[in-house]
Amino acid sequence: MTIEPEQETMLDHPERDATADAIIAPDTRDWNFFEADDGLQDLLTIYLTPELAEHLRPYLAKLGALAAGELDEAAHLADRHPPILHHRDRFGREYQSIEYHPAYRRLEEVAYGQFAMHAMSHRGGTVGWPDPLPAVAKHAFTYLFNQAEFGLGCPINVTDSGAHVIRLFGDDALKERFLPHMLTDDVQALWQGAQFMTEREGGSDVGRTATTAKQINGEWRIWGDKWFCSNADAGMALLLARPEGAGDGSRGLGLFAMPRYLDDGTPNAYRIVRLKDKLGTRSMASGEITLEGAVAYPVGPLENGLKQMLEMVNWSRLSNGVKSAALMRRAVHDASAVIHGRRVFGSLIVEKPLARRQMMKLQLAAEQALSMWFFTAEALDRSEGYGGREPSQEAKAILRIATPVFKFRSTRDARRVTGDAMEMRGGIGYVEEWANPRLVRDAHLGSIWEGAGNVVSIDAIGRAVKRHACHAPFIAALKARLDEAERVPQAFRDEIGEALTKSERFADEVARDPDAEIESRQATSLLYHAATAALMTWEADCIDRRRGDGRRILWAKLVLDHKLKNRDPFGHGDGAQENKIAELLLGAEPAAMDDVIELL
Repeated sequence: MTIEPEQETMLDHPERDATADAIIAPDTRDWNFFEADDGLQDLLTIYLTPELAEHLRPYLAKLGALAAGELDEAAHLADRHPPILHHRDRFGREYQSIEYHPAYRRLEEVAYGQFAMHAMSHRGGTVGWPDPLPAVAKHAFTYLFNQAEFGLGCPINVTDSGAHVIRLFGDDALKERFLPHMLTDDVQALWQGAQFMTEREGGSDVGRTATTAKQINGEWRIWGDKWFCSNADAGMALLLARPEGAGDGSRGLGLFAMPRYLDDGTPNAYRIVRLKDKLGTRSMASGEITLEGAVAYPVGPLENGLKQMLEMVNWSRLSNGVKSAALMRRAVHDASAVIHGRRVFGSLIVEKPLARRQMMKLQLAAEQALSMWFFTAEALDRSEGYGGREPSQEAKAILRIATPVFKFRSTRDARRVTGDAMEMRGGIGYVEEWANPRLVRDAHLGSIWEGAGNVVSIDAIGRAVKRHACHAPFIAALKARLDEAERVPQAFRDEIGEALTKSERFADEVARDPDAEIESRQATSLLYHAATAALMTWEADCIDRRRGDGRRILWAKLVLDHKLKNRDPFGHGDGAQENKIAELLLGAEPAAMDDVIELL
């Protein structure tokens, strides 16, 4: 399916003056978001086997071109034409359906059909690779797709993570009932997934869940209300409910898989009450659901319901962070097009020192997020024994803390980066015909999805650190990578190593002090900044060995100088050195490590 010419479109008239348009407002329409992203390409060669990285390259390049062109156009149209809930069919019969714009359907065809992003972790055969893909590879596709469309990112993720939970905890009958429908790349036969967890009474306090489950004639049936249900008409949903006779609190909750339609094709016994009128992700249908004795199937032991659901939440938190990283990268692409393509007061914007500084601030956050999601996704792969390896307990501990640390900081940074990129474009970027307003609106969801900032930082410090001491293997793994960066001066590595030690110590102190919970956010951010500085130092060494470019270490220096050191607010910086750093980082040419070291 393609977007037909007679449908509403933002594509320019064939006779447009492209040169004049570029002078007025240069954009990314003719870009390829994969080929324009050296960092993404470099990290894929570091984290994947050479065979897999080379195989995926044309597929990622294809998606990169689509994301900058057709998918971006479709995302714009789907955002302008939100889904519509119908309660009756045209004959007046009670039958609920949601109407989507054709552009949204086109996005689904690319994501689920052409690339099968929802199935990459679960079966072979996607993008021509015989085995399931590692999380690192899968999220490279997530990262590119969400630079165009953020709303559909949620359904893709919960279909993926829902299949993961059923594979992990479901019995053979449950797997046979759901997985073939959830993992197909036939879009018409696909059962997309959903997660119905939030209730009016609970919010983040899941223990107050009021939805109940009762076994009748050998079937489990569910009653209650779910308050924020994204992908409201999904083919199946995972939800928490309290079985009859179970105790109060979160320990009394069971996890259930609920199909949209019963075996005879009739709708299951639940209603979509209304769709939410949301700030962002307007293309995707989020609604309120009333359950009226809906048939559902237990997923694993009912007494472990919340624990099993949290497996889905943790998978989703990683995906959420990657999607926020994608929003930042798209904002950076947009701002880069502006500063390199627009002239003001007789020169390109990139030649203005203050503009360069602001651009580096934008890109720094995007580069940090890129490094952190690769590291976290690799921990996921190692924790699950991807590629036939023995599952790593050390990697499980790293994943347990890296996921909330990454989710907390990247989602917050995305709100600032997308807003500042809009400012870089100027007044025209405030107009809905451009991508900037959509990026800003969508970015505000990331820090709420799967736990708001307070909840996630407490999870990182109050649970991962305090209960499980995950910060020790996390910091140890980062220091080990720092030690591998032998081309980097020892003094610089020692400085970052000290920042790692201090962030570990501070997190431990906050976790142990019952009065220090208010510092959980600060402790989480410090872990993130120290981790990304270490990772970018190691990555710079790897990249320089492969293709003679050590510039990535300068991003680590900026993290160290601006995120991890106290600075005198009345002190002057070294403008000459900053200009040299900006020329290298914002330029297209590589720089050998020996040349970069002089700026450390």
